[in-house]
Amino acid sequence: MNATRHMKTRNTTFATPFAALLVLVGAGCQEPQDLTLPTADQAEALYMYDRALSAEMMGNVVTISVSQDPQLLRRGGSLWAKVGPYIFLFSDETHQLFQDYPGLAGVRFVTTVGGAEVGNALLARERLSDVLWRRSLNIAGRARRDGTGQVTLLQDLVRWGEDHTEYTYNPRYTRGR
Repeated sequence: MNATRHMKTRNTTFATPFAALLVLVGAGCQEPQDLTLPTADQAEALYMYDRALSAEMMGNVVTISVSQDPQLLRRGGSLWAKVGPYIFLFSDETHQLFQDYPGLAGVRFVTTVGGAEVGNALLARERLSDVLWRRSLNIAGRARRDGTGQVTLLQDLVRWGEDHTEYTYNPRYTRGR
């Protein structure tokens, strides 16, 4: 009877490392994942903007810096300071970057005036599903098209951006007046 119990224990003990080995071997047989990344020039070329725009790769995140019109900040105040990164971030161009470059983990937009950073927002690849991307493009598109006449559209975009990104704002531009 002791021999039988001992045998069951040995078989169970042997099965656990064997199962773990099978899992490791199975994982090693998967096809290699495409982790292609854009160059800074490729990322920059996607965005059309009439002011200064530059891109930089930092690991597997592209950081794109854009110069905001200081007149917009003077007229629009803190709302325009906050909405700046989201106008660019939630765009067909950003969506295309994620689709074309599977190794890209995130896109960060930094808005500046002169040499000062106004705001920045980082959108991680896994943050938006296809449905949320469509919603993002809708919210941002309406804000770009009608935001100067209907300020609530800009406020909606800021709320959406703050809910779906990691962001910071320069208090010099965003504190209440």
